[in-house]
Amino acid sequence: MSTHTKVIHSKHTQFKLKEPPMYNVIMHNDDVTTMDFVVYVLVKIFRKSEKDAETLMLKIHNEGSAVVGTYTQDIAKSKANYTMNLAKANNFPLQLTIEEN
Repeated sequence: MSTHTKVIHSKHTQFKLKEPPMYNVIMHNDDVTTMDFVVYVLVKIFRKSEKDAETLMLKIHNEGSAVVGTYTQDIAKSKANYTMNLAKANNFPLQLTIEEN
């Protein structure tokens, strides 16, 4: 894992700014959630192109899971929770997890 540190100099103090850690959002396959719904959330929530969303959906289907995006922790949690709430509202058991990149 690489992090970038930026040093800021001032007359009195020196600050080191560190980039926040990044987190992968992982989507997991299930036997109920439709492929169309998965493509829909990949396009609308994770900002994938239609073609990339279809390719990623097939990877999730065939391999059991895949990273669908990498974000700061707050954004990763928000996207995962929003997606699972949307899935639940549509009666799908879609699950997403996050892990540090």
